[in-house]
Amino acid sequence: MASIFTRRVLAYVIDFFVVSAFMWIVSYLLSIFINPYSTFAVYMYFPYVVPVLILIYFIGLEKSKGATVGKALMYLRVISRNGYPISWAQAIVRNLTKIFWFPIIFDWAIGKIIRRNDRILGVFTKTIVVNEVE
Repeated sequence: MASIFTRRVLAYVIDFFVVSAFMWIVSYLLSIFINPYSTFAVYMYFPYVVPVLILIYFIGLEKSKGATVGKALMYLRVISRNGYPISWAQAIVRNLTKIFWFPIIFDWAIGKIIRRNDRILGVFTKTIVVNEVE
């Protein structure tokens, strides 16, 4: 089986596609209701829809289920370091760098620079991603 890091990356890619599908649907519906006569109006709503959907998706699923769709498919789960499910505050803070997809690279890199095996926001929030298979 692949390492947890590899599975986390694959889970993130899966989550990207899930959020992208919702993004297109919500943006299309917004463009129909707000400006039904413009063919390309759907693109105008991406900057507003993407951060909201990402926050709702990651925060909501990690708080309520302990995993996003991608993490669940990769048999991963997010918990507090004390073994309990994460709180709303932990879910919000650990997912802040995912708002526009790109800042997560810096989150991970800073965690590696300070010699941790986790993202820096995972260290701050005292959360870990665990393997559900073991």
